[in-house]
Amino acid sequence: MASRRALRLAGGSPAIAAAHFQAEERPYDPALDPDGYLNLGTAENRLLWDLLEPRLTCARRLAAADIRYGLLYGTAALREAVAAFLTRTRGAPVAADDLVVVSGATAALDIAATALCDPGEAIIIPSPYYGAFDVDLAGRSEARLVAAPGRRGDQFRPGPQALDRAIGRAWRAGLKPRAVALASPSNPVGQVYGPDVLGEILRVAAAHGLDVIADEIYANSVFGPGSFTPMSALTGPMLPPGQVHTVWGFAKDFGLPGLKVGVLHTTDLAVRAAARELAYFAPVSTDTQALLCSLLADPAWTDDFLAAGRARLGDSYARVAGLLDKHQIGYLPAAAGFSVWIDLGPWLPGPGFEGESALWRRLWDEAHLNILPGAEFHSPEPGWFRVCHATDPAIVTEAIGRLAGLLQEQAS
Repeated sequence: MASRRALRLAGGSPAIAAAHFQAEERPYDPALDPDGYLNLGTAENRLLWDLLEPRLTCARRLAAADIRYGLLYGTAALREAVAAFLTRTRGAPVAADDLVVVSGATAALDIAATALCDPGEAIIIPSPYYGAFDVDLAGRSEARLVAAPGRRGDQFRPGPQALDRAIGRAWRAGLKPRAVALASPSNPVGQVYGPDVLGEILRVAAAHGLDVIADEIYANSVFGPGSFTPMSALTGPMLPPGQVHTVWGFAKDFGLPGLKVGVLHTTDLAVRAAARELAYFAPVSTDTQALLCSLLADPAWTDDFLAAGRARLGDSYARVAGLLDKHQIGYLPAAAGFSVWIDLGPWLPGPGFEGESALWRRLWDEAHLNILPGAEFHSPEPGWFRVCHATDPAIVTEAIGRLAGLLQEQAS
């Protein structure tokens, strides 16, 4: 008989993942299956393969060490290469010894939360937030996530008052707050937080004695006018560097989600030691690490690749924004990431999140369109959906056309 823990974990797979795999089983093809599913629910950058293919498919020499057991928290070569990359792209020194390389950002988030929290302690998180955080941060650590809802008038940006209120709710519920977590740049809204917003979060964390977990997986996927600010760059006397733990990976910026390589950066010695032990359960193959070392070995290529990726994301966002404008579908302006946060509130067939769910079901069943409802991201209000656009422009055009057609039918 399975344990209580096993039964709890068995029901914890994110709905985001389930929708992705169902949509990918029968993809749209204009000739072979024009009624197939259009997947704008998955945050993958599918615009980069032509740039990656020559590097990933060329012949390369392997050393004997590339097929042997390596350090389970990342080979010295890859950690040194990533440290050099992060130091160059973020403008602040990162030491290889402070990095823990594991099988994806999901594993890095899980390890950070497990190292920081005892079961039942609280992680405060601005909402809307990436829905898989429910599993990533709380699935194994048994921490409790407490949302700090943003306001529509502030475009759902995290604010100190909302964080303070959430911390108060946690204490009243008998939960000890342990950390604040957020995605920066944000997911699903696609905002780039400047030093003012991030500084306020650090001030709240410092005032309450909390650590910060910063998911910076989209750090090099900023295409708007603002620039990315690493949370670690703002640490100092107010909040020491050891209380900020950063997660990054190759899935988004490098368009390599299937390689499953994430990185936790922490300068706290106890957290780092625990993370290295937990990495035992989530190692990356030595061959994959050797491949990534070869990618990072050419800084000029890396910089050109990232610049091209940002330009393509900007074009992709402009395209989907133009389609939404054409069909008079509201959305919040985005400046980073692969998604746009659209407002379908005027077309909900009923009140509240029940109405949102009913519209989502129609989009899935009738339009064969996978976009994700705001409830999956703990949206403070119903009617918002996340649309991912970093894919074939023809698919995006067909998907928004199907969406607009169903909304027109819904309104009639």
